[in-house]
Amino acid sequence: MGMFLGIDAAASGLTAERLRMDVISNNIANANTTRTAEGGAYHRRYVVFEPRETGNGFSSFLKKSMDKLEAGDGVRAVGIEADNTQGPLVYDPGNPDANAQGYVERPNVNIVSEMVDMITASRAYEANTTTINAAKSMVTKALEIGK
Repeated sequence: MGMFLGIDAAASGLTAERLRMDVISNNIANANTTRTAEGGAYHRRYVVFEPRETGNGFSSFLKKSMDKLEAGDGVRAVGIEADNTQGPLVYDPGNPDANAQGYVERPNVNIVSEMVDMITASRAYEANTTTINAAKSMVTKALEIGK
């Protein structure tokens, strides 16, 4: 039904931003982890998003063939990637994770940028919540017209 497309799009945004906040929280929690199960220091992770297309009918097929998405289709997470840039090296020869030269690779997590990302994700979550509330209000008003 057409009136619920905005709610569907905002709901997909809520799900995506919640996942993004979970990944950011994991990055912050591992900001000092120098030894992981994979070996080496922790590498920050980030979520990869792509537009989500809804519908299975002819209009959906037509949009796919034209490589065009309409507003209101939403977003979905396609994966969580690791940022494999090297973290800073700190000279600490007594550390059990030190290399032969005595340097320990620290995680490539910048707490300040992670907090900025967390605030951005939180604001996007709030915006999607506001969108759902506005759509609910419009549907309620539309139903009141019929009384």
